[in-house]
Amino acid sequence: MLDWSDRHERYFLRLISKHALLYTEMVTTGALIHGDRQRYLKFNPEEHPVAMQLGGSDPTDLSECAQMVEDMGYDEININVGCPSERVQRGSFGACLMAEPELIADCVEQMRQVVDIPITVKHRIGIDDKDSYAELQHFIRTVAAGGCESFIIHARKAWLKGLSPKQNRDIPPLKYEVVYQIKYDFPDLDIIINGGIKTLAECQQHLEHVDGVMMGREAYHNPYILAELDKTLYGADTPLLTRKQILQQLMPYIEDQLSQGVYLKHMSRHLLGLFQAISGAKAWRRHISENSYKVGAGIEVLEDAASLVNCD
Repeated sequence: MLDWSDRHERYFLRLISKHALLYTEMVTTGALIHGDRQRYLKFNPEEHPVAMQLGGSDPTDLSECAQMVEDMGYDEININVGCPSERVQRGSFGACLMAEPELIADCVEQMRQVVDIPITVKHRIGIDDKDSYAELQHFIRTVAAGGCESFIIHARKAWLKGLSPKQNRDIPPLKYEVVYQIKYDFPDLDIIINGGIKTLAECQQHLEHVDGVMMGREAYHNPYILAELDKTLYGADTPLLTRKQILQQLMPYIEDQLSQGVYLKHMSRHLLGLFQAISGAKAWRRHISENSYKVGAGIEVLEDAASLVNCD
């Protein structure tokens, strides 16, 4: 169950490999060191296993934050070396750090000295004109020497100038074969592929070449895709819940959050994709959008919206 309150903006990302792992939205080291760390680090026990993604490039700051994250009970810490936005670049982290593999290796090494949970790195296959396979190999080899054993690779290089983060999600083309080759060349490392993956069938195809698959936007905008994940990938025999059954299971959590002063709109907006491609989905989204922001809005808004959808 995800803690989707106004204080917790979380990506709905799952690492599909040996187990499903929820990734939080990136939090900068500065926010944790100087801000309300409880706000950024709090999560519900039902979310386990859960990973925190950190944005930063100072080994000392990252080590300090790593201790905070481990103390809060997270299962993994991930370093963001993939985001191409100008704001992130100004903070000296994200994809621009692919040009400094020795620094990332130092960050990983110092973080591993103070925590026992895994430290992983999420990155691109290259940046700007630094996009040769040899440069990617050098990056991974160097960071692995610092103690990183798991790499999550977005199979698209990042343009740091001239493209928006949104454009960088689609341009240039994905090169899955590059990630496959990395796994072949580094068989002892845990290699997880990311980028443009929309179906469990695609996940299965990738898992023939790599250790894991990360789903991002599709899992958020069409969360029901994960309903068959346990059965399809792990062979579980648990019954498949309908969308409305899932919504009903979520209601006690929503009521609890409402009782704590969380506004319905901050939770319901993350549910808009639950009925994607189902007759009545547009009416579901419209009813929530038009009513969830009203003073005193409660679970009746979701119940009324669900009645507009033509499915069980």
